[in-house]
Amino acid sequence: MLILQSSRFRKVYKKLNTNQKTDVDKAIIEVSKNPNIGEQKTGDLSWLRVYKFRMLGQLTLLGYSVDNKGKIILTLVDVGPHENFYRDLKYSS
Repeated sequence: MLILQSSRFRKVYKKLNTNQKTDVDKAIIEVSKNPNIGEQKTGDLSWLRVYKFRMLGQLTLLGYSVDNKGKIILTLVDVGPHENFYRDLKYSS
């Protein structure tokens, strides 16, 4: 499995504290074990899957997409709280 990061994800991840990065890394491991674990979105964001997890006690969303052409490619799109998460992704894509 190949795991890629979008520039949006990279910017957010870089700003996280070490203990927050640990929680995100655990979520990425869970998603890489089972890419279908996240909820498939509909409509404009039908290409997106979202995995919900706790980061320092706060509900956090990990947005990703999966491409099954030959090899499984997991693209990490964004990570953050629910507030404006979908709106920001909808208008940035």
